[in-house]
Amino acid sequence: MQSAAIGARSQITAGILVMCAGIFCLCVNDAIAKQLTSGYSPIQILFLRNIIALPIAVLIACMMGGRNALRSYRPVAHLVRGVLWIGAATTFFTSMIYLELAEATALVFAAPVFVTALSALILKEQVGWRRWSAVLIGFLGVLVIVRPGAGTFQTASLLPVATAIFYAVMMISARWVDQRESVWTLMLYLTGAGALLSALIAPFFWSPVKPEDLKLFIGIAVFGTAGVTMITQAFRMAPASVVAPFDYGALLWATLFGWLFWNEIPGPITFVGAGIIIASGIFIVLRERQLKE
Repeated sequence: MQSAAIGARSQITAGILVMCAGIFCLCVNDAIAKQLTSGYSPIQILFLRNIIALPIAVLIACMMGGRNALRSYRPVAHLVRGVLWIGAATTFFTSMIYLELAEATALVFAAPVFVTALSALILKEQVGWRRWSAVLIGFLGVLVIVRPGAGTFQTASLLPVATAIFYAVMMISARWVDQRESVWTLMLYLTGAGALLSALIAPFFWSPVKPEDLKLFIGIAVFGTAGVTMITQAFRMAPASVVAPFDYGALLWATLFGWLFWNEIPGPITFVGAGIIIASGIFIVLRERQLKE
């Protein structure tokens, strides 16, 4: 019994570490995407990112998982996740045209709050009144940043909130994938579904690709694929309500990248709202651990 408990804790710790690594990769991905949005549409960026990443994903899947990694037992689940991924990436990339990187990232922090709520509503996980209170506080943090009704309100601020919803459902949907499928299969099919779906609409938003931007598209393909894969695996390694709040480390990287590359310094309201959301997430983590002991 004791060894089983130690093993469970080790699994949760590994899930947290994988989550943190995935968040860093996605922040690099976001910084590159923001740079590219000045010359290309979000749909074109997403299409090229997936097309470049697809051969890499196939190679990695075959090397790490063998031919079995190419097989899916529930291909429809991957197609649904691809739709969610397209929605999340498109809304977020679009938001970065109008918002600072840190502000957009802070609003996406609502995703763990949505994950906790959806864990109860969809997965039927036990979420008590304390964690529901934390969810409501997290929503309050979102309202502080968005400031609906204020003179500084931007409609574009709703885009990262939409991203958070898409993202949360996509993370929850990892539970619907057949457990016989490895993380390499998930990576491959998410990339493939993203490439297929974005290819249908990319021609309507196409701009000629400059040769000097090719390295940026390669970079976004590598870091984006690595980030999504590790985060998906983290949600399979540990309960959603435990690993999701570690998304908040993205604010540090987003603030740093925004300052280094675009001289962006978020206003105090952004940090206040993000702080409220982070506090709610930390409470959810502590409460989850308490219930597990």
